[in-house]
Amino acid sequence: MSTATNKIIINALYDDDDVLLKGVKQVKEQGYAIEEVYTPFPVHGLDHAMGLKRTRIAIAAFLYGILGLATSIAMTYGMMIIDWPMNIGGKPSFTWGENMPAFVPIMFELTVFFAAHLMVWTFFIRNDIYPGRKTQNPDPRTTDDKFLMEVELKGEREVLMNLLKESGAIEISEKSN
Repeated sequence: MSTATNKIIINALYDDDDVLLKGVKQVKEQGYAIEEVYTPFPVHGLDHAMGLKRTRIAIAAFLYGILGLATSIAMTYGMMIIDWPMNIGGKPSFTWGENMPAFVPIMFELTVFFAAHLMVWTFFIRNDIYPGRKTQNPDPRTTDDKFLMEVELKGEREVLMNLLKESGAIEISEKSN
């Protein structure tokens, strides 16, 4: 039989992105675990200040582009060389290599198509976003003009509360998971 412990999360609301960034750095320096930060727009340097690992979406995009290129090569070879060879503009259809310059637009478009669309789906899957999902945003004001930092409470409550007040938080609240 396992006992589940509720962790206590402290929410600190900020009204300026620079103040939030300094607050994140101060909280991390004191050894607290920042669960999440909610912002109405991307804040430059926030991921580095939180200590997040670099994203691998560029590697995924490259692999998806290669998949799209391979699909376009197989598609043009199958359609234009094997299945239905046509003499268009006096160009013979004996080999794919001879006709490859005519297939460059198809290869380019499918490379971009696969990379873009599969990156979007990868983003959705990795971030657990899907239609009908309950919103995870703890404060709707963070979609307008406020910034929220969630910090896990470990140690003295008053020490963390004072640290957040000193870092520039305009409002501090608490919730249990």
